[in-house]
Amino acid sequence: MNKPFDPAVREFLDGRIWLRQHTPFPMETIDAHIESGAIGTILGVTRKKGLFGQAQHTCNRCENTNPDLFTVFHCLRCEGPCAYCRNCLQMGRVSMCTDLMVWTGERTEYPTDHALAWEGTLTVHQQRASEELYESTLLARPHLIHAVCGSGKTEILFEPIHRLLSTGKRVCIAAPRVDVILELEPRLRAAFPSTTLEALYGGADVKAFDAQLILATTHQLYRFRHAFDAIFVDEADAFPYTAEKTLQHAVRKAVKPGAPIHFVTATPSDRLIAAVKKSGAVSTIYRRYHGHALPGPRYQPLWNYSKQLNKGHIPKALEAWILLRLKQDEPFLVFFHEIELMMKAESAIRKLDDRIRAVHSAHPDRKQHVQDLRSGLIPGLLTTTILERGITIKNIQVAFVGAEQSIFDRGALVQIGGRVGRNVNHPTGDFVLFHNGISYAMDSAKREINRLNAGGETP
Repeated sequence: MNKPFDPAVREFLDGRIWLRQHTPFPMETIDAHIESGAIGTILGVTRKKGLFGQAQHTCNRCENTNPDLFTVFHCLRCEGPCAYCRNCLQMGRVSMCTDLMVWTGERTEYPTDHALAWEGTLTVHQQRASEELYESTLLARPHLIHAVCGSGKTEILFEPIHRLLSTGKRVCIAAPRVDVILELEPRLRAAFPSTTLEALYGGADVKAFDAQLILATTHQLYRFRHAFDAIFVDEADAFPYTAEKTLQHAVRKAVKPGAPIHFVTATPSDRLIAAVKKSGAVSTIYRRYHGHALPGPRYQPLWNYSKQLNKGHIPKALEAWILLRLKQDEPFLVFFHEIELMMKAESAIRKLDDRIRAVHSAHPDRKQHVQDLRSGLIPGLLTTTILERGITIKNIQVAFVGAEQSIFDRGALVQIGGRVGRNVNHPTGDFVLFHNGISYAMDSAKREINRLNAGGETP
């Protein structure tokens, strides 16, 4: 017998795990659904005794168990010692005396009539990878798309996603960085014009909570539970996903039991490759969709660049590089290893062209500046590694200031260099590593790009 429910409540809650006191519905409506059994409740934080009698806490939203990420306090609400989770605090405080809600009523039935409006043609390699990915989906096993930057990884996903949607399945594409989600959203909306789609990230204006196709930062998946029939994790090797086990738990919690989790990246770790091969399959593509090789990096010394920039002077080689980009009307990105140095550099570099801007993860106008670069309103951006992925701009040129710094590891250098030459009409470009000494990571990245260009064989 079906449990009575308000359709609006189901639309909001089905597949989610949500704080009871943060519901947008009247409390009496929620209470009625709990009483009827359409909504179940779970304690926000549970506690048990450890092996040596110490308290061990678990957050039932983000599944954090790290004792350093819980705060114990005297709670006025439960009038005793209580604990809350700091790991997912930005999404509302979850404590031992708060309830989380999950939908236990009749599940949503999603439509099966979906259009795939993308009119491009996959290469032979893309088509094979797409078919292998869908086969893994049918077998409910993990799959890794290991494909070089600019190989058309997103397009490989279109047909498997369309087939899932056409059988009434709910699908999520997740990524660690909001910039990747912002890049994907217009492309997915254009490809699936008849599908209800939502992009979830901090500050997003959400209209359709029951969207069948969801794009989300991995942090947003803290709020989901057994929601999706498949999840595709894009840029699966990116920080913070690889560093935070609770984000990996969030992805596993968000899929339905037994449903597959797939991974997509140009720079997978050896650990990820081994883990997927153990129970799933890997598709590898060594060539970009337009058939041209990956642009290799060139090294150029920029001795004592920090000292010069801190004094408000632009090193001559960097100044010449930027002036050439401006003269040739080529959009550009200049990557810095630290925000403070970048902001000092911005004051000097804007004297060359006042439209140039700097962005970082906390910059209030970051999204707008990236869009202005894409639309040609500004000629270039100074940036941190926040833009190492998820940005595709025609004819972009890339430079590093301080490429020898440890933050620029092999993966970051390969990913950032992968911004260059992605367009079929502009398959080449400048990828320069300004340095104060050549690092192992620089040489490792160069060898990796040469290996990929040689079809995966050591050249």
